[in-house]
Amino acid sequence: MTKTELTEALRRAFPDGDVEVTDLTGTSDHYQARIVSDAFQGKSRIEQHRMVYAALGDAMRGAVHALALQTSPREKR
Repeated sequence: MTKTELTEALRRAFPDGDVEVTDLTGTSDHYQARIVSDAFQGKSRIEQHRMVYAALGDAMRGAVHALALQTSPREKR
């Protein structure tokens, strides 16, 4: 899964979110993702990460070997 494909999958799952993806090794299987989304409001960090893993589905069982996550709800104004 390329960085672009991963970014697009996360943007589809969190359409209101700010999504940033970094390829950590250049091998297209170790990534870092930062996602800020209203969907995370009221959710624990574990719940937020489970939402991301669910959104990526089978990619997490094969194409993506490692994914470092930074997730947070959007701050209320």
